[in-house]
Amino acid sequence: MNAPTTAQHLMPAIALRDVPAALIDTLKAHFGDRCSTAMAVREHHGRDESAYTTVPPPAAVVFAESTADVAFAVTQAAQYSVPVIPFGIGSSLEGHLLAVQGGISIDVSRMKKVLSINPEDLTVTVQPGVTRKQLNEEIKSTGLFFPIDPGADASIGGMSATRASGTNAVRYGTMRENVLGLEVVTASGEVIRTGTRARKSSAGYDLTRLMVGSEGTLGVITEVTLKLFPLPEAVSAATCSFPSIEAAVHTTIQIIQMGIPIARVELIDQNAVRMVNAYSKVSLPVQPMLLMEFHGSPASVKEQAETVQDISSEFGGQAFEWATTPEDRTRLWTARHNTYFAGLNSRPGCRVISTDTCVPISRLADCLLDSMAEVEASGIPYFLVGHVGDGNFHFGYLIDPDNAQERATAETLNNQLVARALSMDGTCTGEHGIGLHKMEFLLNETGAGAVSMMRTIKKALDPKNIMNPGKIFLD
Repeated sequence: MNAPTTAQHLMPAIALRDVPAALIDTLKAHFGDRCSTAMAVREHHGRDESAYTTVPPPAAVVFAESTADVAFAVTQAAQYSVPVIPFGIGSSLEGHLLAVQGGISIDVSRMKKVLSINPEDLTVTVQPGVTRKQLNEEIKSTGLFFPIDPGADASIGGMSATRASGTNAVRYGTMRENVLGLEVVTASGEVIRTGTRARKSSAGYDLTRLMVGSEGTLGVITEVTLKLFPLPEAVSAATCSFPSIEAAVHTTIQIIQMGIPIARVELIDQNAVRMVNAYSKVSLPVQPMLLMEFHGSPASVKEQAETVQDISSEFGGQAFEWATTPEDRTRLWTARHNTYFAGLNSRPGCRVISTDTCVPISRLADCLLDSMAEVEASGIPYFLVGHVGDGNFHFGYLIDPDNAQERATAETLNNQLVARALSMDGTCTGEHGIGLHKMEFLLNETGAGAVSMMRTIKKALDPKNIMNPGKIFLD
């Protein structure tokens, strides 16, 4: 398998494009203090949660407050063939928002209005800077909620651009299934709409699905129409410890294959449990663990939970503990979502190289156990978490960013993991996206013909190659 080298991981070998002073002057004249060239602002918009550390920042940052703002900035950049990189909150993990060819960062975090709520249709339309927590807070009085939960309080625009999913995907699907329509500013500065509030359509090409997951390479998302779901009448969460990762995974497989409509089923290994205990001041048993959540009527939740408890006991599950109050559930899931930061805290000064693969559920145990054996043999500190109900999991390799050997070892482990997942009819990324880090993996997964078709679409929609260039595939 061809894979990114360590050097590429540190600095993509792509030439910077010139950003004319005339463009900066035009943007400053139009946006005033909402266009910044201050180094601190540029550096903030030139990094994310990936392990890339030496990519230059964008030449300027524009803080958009409307679709018209985005359209103006893109139109001006297009005149000079200057790259445009959308920025939400900066929580991406694969280098999506890095200005590898220079250019202008368009920050949409101030576009945070919930534009319309239609509870009778179970839909909502929002600007891209709205975060998932903000959205659920604003719609809670309707008795509805938006279930996609990638962990970070990510922006809806960024979640759409990366086709995010997370802990609830096993029951509610990913952003792909839950975005009904978009408003997008194209590479020419034109504003287009894709989709409507209707639940289905056969009208022409599915441009909504084309844009969802395009990582900002085809346009800037300025509005998103989403599906909503009724808040469940009853919710119950539980933890269960297991003697081994294998036992926890086989429990998950049995749950899914029996068709139990579990809302969440998360795996964390004993390393992650130990780190979470220290960081979140909890006292979970230091063993492989499943964190589960059940949604439905009181009777259905009770039935689901009892069935899952029986299955768990068959595989040695014990210490089955319940969290039924909202406060206890929030505490439990906050601890899970803080695993990434708990890992960072466990080795001060480290960086996390986070993997992201997904395999058919029947191959999950084989893929996990073989990959764990490799990382154990390497000596690299790590933790394992997984949305295992749909076969998606992540290793977090904790490396010293100044230690070239550790970085190279982590990259080798990642390469071996992806190769294993692809050999099992899996994917190189279940939810993080391609970004910079997985371009060669995409080629191995889809083949040269499919990547060539993607390039053709990119060139047709973005002939000047200004929309987040250097991501998904090299230009």
